[in-house]
Amino acid sequence: MFKRIRKDIQVILERDPAARSKLEVILCYSGFHAVLMHRVAHWFYNKGFKLIARLISQFSRFMTGIEIHPAAKIGEGLFIDHGMGVVIGETAEIGDNVTIYQGATLGGTGKETGKRHPTIGNNVVISTGAKVLGPFKVGDNSKIGANAVVLSEVPPNCTVVGVPGRIVRKDNKRVASVRDEIDLDQVRLPDPMADQLKEIIQRINTLEERIKELEVRYNNETV
Repeated sequence: MFKRIRKDIQVILERDPAARSKLEVILCYSGFHAVLMHRVAHWFYNKGFKLIARLISQFSRFMTGIEIHPAAKIGEGLFIDHGMGVVIGETAEIGDNVTIYQGATLGGTGKETGKRHPTIGNNVVISTGAKVLGPFKVGDNSKIGANAVVLSEVPPNCTVVGVPGRIVRKDNKRVASVRDEIDLDQVRLPDPMADQLKEIIQRINTLEERIKELEVRYNNETV
């Protein structure tokens, strides 16, 4: 556990330019507090003290605004940035070096029993407000765009945006009609629906120009 805690502190220093020291992370970062309390709650949960584990997780939720079920499995190096409103369900599994931004949800889709929350691979980024819902896997090195709603499995090395989520990159190559080269960040995201609408509007404009040309030609021939 202590090895994981040291790794949790180190990844925050590496990924957040606002983090200036280990002491600042320990005292001021709610994401770190939530992960730390989850590791304690998870230990009690595995030992069979489920009520104590739930009490710890509820206290953590009250203090940090981040809700992590004590049964959730979390690897090393999880960074929850800001974190307010993050929800991680009971059967969720999170790999190593994952980054989750505020308002993200790893949830289920109903009252199923057994595995009902997602499995997140290593080195995954889940952006602000994203919802990953269901018992499927998000592959290693994938990125979920802000406010995306992901309802099905995501292969490794993909970027997903939209509602419902659509894969717009795979193995760092575009798989949708997107014109400008653009990296995934919290502001600029590929939007395949908007690009398709632009293409439709462009085709309509081209057809209208062609119709005008034909009308002029027809009128000249009539005269």
